[in-house]
Amino acid sequence: MKNTNDFLSLRAMRTFSASALFAMMPLASALAQDGAAPAGEAAAKPTFTAAERDIQKRLDDSVKELSDFRESTAAEKIPLNREISDLEQALVKARQKYQSTTNLLATRSLDLTKLTSEIKSREEEVAYLTNLLSEYLRNFESGLHIAELQRMRQEIQATRDATENETLGAKQRFDVQARMLASSVERLHEAFNGTKFDGTAVDTEGKVLPGAFVLAGPVAIFRATDGSKIGTADQRLGSLEPNVTQYENPEVAKAASDYIASGTGGMPFDPTLGNAHRIAETEETLWEHIKAGGPVMWPIGILAGAALLVALVKWVLMLFVRMPSERRVREVLRAVGAGETAKATALAAKLPGPLGRMLETGVATMGSGRDVMEESMYEIMHKTQLKAQSFLPFVAISAAAAPLLGLLGTVTGIMNTFSLITLYGTGDVKTLSSGISEALITTEYGLIVAIPSLLLHAYLSSKARKISNRLETAGISFVNEVARRDAKATTSVPVAVGAA
Repeated sequence: MKNTNDFLSLRAMRTFSASALFAMMPLASALAQDGAAPAGEAAAKPTFTAAERDIQKRLDDSVKELSDFRESTAAEKIPLNREISDLEQALVKARQKYQSTTNLLATRSLDLTKLTSEIKSREEEVAYLTNLLSEYLRNFESGLHIAELQRMRQEIQATRDATENETLGAKQRFDVQARMLASSVERLHEAFNGTKFDGTAVDTEGKVLPGAFVLAGPVAIFRATDGSKIGTADQRLGSLEPNVTQYENPEVAKAASDYIASGTGGMPFDPTLGNAHRIAETEETLWEHIKAGGPVMWPIGILAGAALLVALVKWVLMLFVRMPSERRVREVLRAVGAGETAKATALAAKLPGPLGRMLETGVATMGSGRDVMEESMYEIMHKTQLKAQSFLPFVAISAAAAPLLGLLGTVTGIMNTFSLITLYGTGDVKTLSSGISEALITTEYGLIVAIPSLLLHAYLSSKARKISNRLETAGISFVNEVARRDAKATTSVPVAVGAA
């Protein structure tokens, strides 16, 4: 408002100045003429008066014009001030609206940022749930019973195809996975309560039989449509179809057949989940087990038989080696010490076994000198020791050679295994089982032969040493008694001569 008033005043002043300037121009012209024509004062005075009147008139006109201009300006000032006021109010409103719009834009930008972050978080959650459901589907498929794969294979394949189909939207793939999740939950309830469905299974002869499955928890029972086959259904290595292991007990088979046919009655349950059947299939006779060891089992068996035969013969022979009691041996020694040769000979002849023969020989050779006596007794003792130790080294050799033969069988079995790997690869374990069995069985029987042979050798050697030690102890005692007797006889001779 102040700026407008200043503008109008400045405009009026400029108008007044211009009017005054135009009014002064005739006066200046008259003065110039007066200075240029000094003809007479009478002519100059009327000219100056006229100029004054003209200037005064123009001045009055200018003042009047200024007054009129001020009045018109004053008349226009109020509407202009009102218009300016309205414009200022509109400007304030525009500024307020601009500020409100700016704040709203900032708020919307912040909301957009939050919404973008939330959308990204939701997309990550959807991706995580999709991956989680895909992983659940894989685990669910691997945890299904082999009999259930026939029933749910199409649904699982459809879910897998939808998951891998890039043309489908995330919502469509999620819906397919959610349906599969609902089916899996429903399957858990069915498996808990027991369910029945149709399918096919393979019997032990490789025939595909149509029939019905009953699934309760982890146990599945199959019954052929014609009732010819009934048993537990499980998966075997290398087969993509359920295999039937028939019940051996007729009562159990009948109970399972009635349960599948009517849905009532008792259901046979295998707590081992089919492992009992598998273990029964792996059982073999002793002859089959030995045959699986390969050709090395023949020398191991021959060595085991020979070692056992020798040990048995030696044990029987040592069992019949008769040894006199300590009392009877002491009687012979007392008779020898007392110099009663006839009595000692009679007593020694009654003693059984090699010990009696050794003492009888000692009594017989007492008069031939100590060296002859000792050598004669040692000869009998040495023969007895050799006889007791005979064939025992063969048992020891058997104990040492049996593990080596088992190791030989292990090497040949591993060689056969590698030969089969060269031909068939490592995909089928059953193909490699023959070489592995040969390697392990020969080692097993090598140790089975070696350990008893080692124990028998130790036992028989101990008995042989006992016999030798008994003979040696009795011989030393006999020699000592003879020496003490001779010493007494030597010391008693001088005393008798002195008395005579």
